Amino acid sequence: MIHGGDVVSYKDRYGGDMIDFSSNINPLGPPAGLKDEMDRAYSELRAYPDIQYRELRQNIADYLGRDTGEVITGNGAVDIIDNLCVMFDRIVTATPCFSEYISRPAVYGKQVLKLPLDDKFRIDLQALADSLRRGDLLILGNPNNPTGLRIPEKTLMHIYDIVKQRGAFLLLDEAFFEFCPPDYDSIELLHDADSICVVRAATKVFALPGIRLGYGWASREFAGRYRGIENPWSVNAYANAAGRCIFRDKGYIERTREYINRERQYLTDGLREIEWIRPYGSDANFMLLKLFKYDEDMVFDRLIRNGIMIRKASSFEGLNKTYIRIAVKDRESNRKLMGFLREFEQ
Repeated sequence: MIHGGDVVSYKDRYGGDMIDFSSNINPLGPPAGLKDEMDRAYSELRAYPDIQYRELRQNIADYLGRDTGEVITGNGAVDIIDNLCVMFDRIVTATPCFSEYISRPAVYGKQVLKLPLDDKFRIDLQALADSLRRGDLLILGNPNNPTGLRIPEKTLMHIYDIVKQRGAFLLLDEAFFEFCPPDYDSIELLHDADSICVVRAATKVFALPGIRLGYGWASREFAGRYRGIENPWSVNAYANAAGRCIFRDKGYIERTREYINRERQYLTDGLREIEWIRPYGSDANFMLLKLFKYDEDMVFDRLIRNGIMIRKASSFEGLNKTYIRIAVKDRESNRKLMGFLREFEQ
């Protein structure tokens, strides 16, 4: 399983509805009013979307507090990541990480340098400084997937200093940004920077994986270069219509953050009571778990027979079969998962 959310492949293993802990989607569901906006947008399907996405970019710019000339859009965050991989000769990342940081540049025959995170899943700044060179694209998750850890503010500034000094470029994947503590916003922090692109998405926080709407912020000069190589009409009319609704409800983000904080703590406290599991700290809506008695295959198979799907973590480079990843879901689903995990010892 390279990505989470592949319930269809396992539907024959369980007779009822599957609780999908492998996919990190907001358990609160999409913002209110979105369905009405989608219904109104039906007539727009008869025409091509605006090839420059002026309305969508304006809605995103308002949400980010930036200028429309600094906004880029894509068919999900992966589309933007893919396009940036085309623009650079060598890609550098830190493992374990989201698999597309490695697989997308490989499709284009690009060299990929993988720097292992330390034993606490932190970036080795010295190794980064020693390895990064002019023209590199450094891709980092913030928070990282699968570890769930956010880059501390001072560390991020140090990383960007290294990037600038080496003549490289930083792609910061913040697909899970809104789930994190509101201690800093990298776009506000680096708003004058010219060697960074911050990518976010509607997929996770707005619970819209089917819409495929990714967006990013970069300097006006770089955003212009990006738009010169992107595919035309990469964002569809429904995604454009979603932008009229989802970026306006700031209260939705606050409710989401509070909910995830509460349920993540509930899961952490409960999992710490299970002797053969170690939950790692997380700033996101998912958690990495270390298994001390069983491997990922045994845990996956037993849970799937009970209608629960988790993410095997050995597909992340740098992790083995003694790790799994779980999403933070609603209270009832979280309770069921922990109940089944406790039954392993019975």
